[in-house]
Amino acid sequence: MTNNDIVPGFDEEKDESLKIRLQKVDQVEGCLVLYLTGYIDTYNSNFFQKRVSKAVEANYIRLIFNCSGLNYVSSTGIGSFTAFLKQVKPRGGDLVLLEIQPKVYEVFQLLGFSQFFNIKDNLEEAVEYFLKGGQTSNKNVFPKIFKCPICSKKLKATKAGRFRCSECKTILAIDNSGQVFLG
Repeated sequence: MTNNDIVPGFDEEKDESLKIRLQKVDQVEGCLVLYLTGYIDTYNSNFFQKRVSKAVEANYIRLIFNCSGLNYVSSTGIGSFTAFLKQVKPRGGDLVLLEIQPKVYEVFQLLGFSQFFNIKDNLEEAVEYFLKGGQTSNKNVFPKIFKCPICSKKLKATKAGRFRCSECKTILAIDNSGQVFLG
């Protein structure tokens, strides 16, 4: 299934600096995974916004961005994600970011955006989030196993609070919903 089969005309315009592959999530209505490869900066953020807006216009309002192939996002790129949130929220949608590389996540944090976005570890968690109506239940958040955003060491938090990574000694904080922040 091609991108154009999922969202008509999606691949009309291409940009080598940012490749987007679409995948429908059948168990959630209006849900789409966008696999991003490359980078998002001032020069291609307009291309990125136009492509994603095409998906939203095709009634995909639950967007899951797989960022594992995204190696750089400028502040303009983060502005694009904010614009998508404003586009889908009034329609009852939301967006989830997955597999963000540490250096990209750092930009989100530095700009203070990490708390606005739902950041999940994998596709199953993102789909489950939408199946529950976009609400993350705080039950069973702890103990939470997660990777240190700096050195990727697997860590376990038994409750919300601040603690130090046993590997790289970075101070981390985890909130009641299980979101991890630099500390």
